[in-house]
Amino acid sequence: MEPISFTPLLKQIRWGGRKLGSLLNKAVGTADDYAESWEIADHDSGQSVVAGGTFAGRSLRELIDSHRDELLGCQADMTQFSLLIKFLDANDWLSLQVHPNDKQALTWDPQEKGKTEAWIIVDAEPDSQICAGLKHGVTRDEFQRHLQDGSVEETLHLLPAVSGDCIYVPAQTVHAIGPGIVLAEVQQQSNLTFRLHDWGRVGSDGTPREIHVEESLACIDFERGPVNPVVPVELASGSHQFEELVRCDYFVIRRHRSVNTFQLQLDDRFRIVMVLDGCTELRTETGTLVLTKGQTLLLPASLRQAEFVPSTNVTLLEILTP
Repeated sequence: MEPISFTPLLKQIRWGGRKLGSLLNKAVGTADDYAESWEIADHDSGQSVVAGGTFAGRSLRELIDSHRDELLGCQADMTQFSLLIKFLDANDWLSLQVHPNDKQALTWDPQEKGKTEAWIIVDAEPDSQICAGLKHGVTRDEFQRHLQDGSVEETLHLLPAVSGDCIYVPAQTVHAIGPGIVLAEVQQQSNLTFRLHDWGRVGSDGTPREIHVEESLACIDFERGPVNPVVPVELASGSHQFEELVRCDYFVIRRHRSVNTFQLQLDDRFRIVMVLDGCTELRTETGTLVLTKGQTLLLPASLRQAEFVPSTNVTLLEILTP
């Protein structure tokens, strides 16, 4: 089964901008609020469709139904593709929010899952910030009091956004992304979000967006405290820098930086590749493709090996499920 590319699903939200087009080569229109590019999705809120090749026009859900073994290999028991892959352009603060874990999600929507996610920062303007977790020692009562009197910022763990950093955000973590940041996001296949605070803004209809304080407070892990960038685990050095950024129950994220040829062994598991910088050829037993910055590709489990031949210094993510 050949490597598969999907047509990006562009989401316009008031905090978005235009960098999905200018930085990542997405086919944006004339608007100035392109917030998310859903690269691979199998969700009621967005279903990826194959962009070209043998399976052009077919949805990811249809591919799973018709080519389950070739696509998923040893993980063919999936009934829904387990990961949602995105690029985000934050031109303003996202709402302060929290996601439930798998067990909590069932309380609000039996069809949804929890949402653990990770961000890899592609580009960050000077002074841009991220909120990841709460300051040490903040209790539920203290947090609720600050939320009510409008001083919730005093409880938040803010850190500078640095290009190349990876932030792992488990479900139940209070978080927000600040303006001037473009990032890749790897998450569970879920769209269940509770807003705690929206910085006093209104939606496109002129009224404040819905806030979910009680739901959020029920989800937050107040023992977690601050969340800082991950410390990558080096797997190889030299001309091919290879490191593992995240390993959790839901996904594994590895980063490759190289100007020389390197290979991935697929071991009967699908891989997702996101090109964060540079340009490379991808050679498999089904043919050769050229991948450039901003492209995302699904490598089916039936492929035995993928060889990357960079034409420039390339940075790409390799994403799989454990």
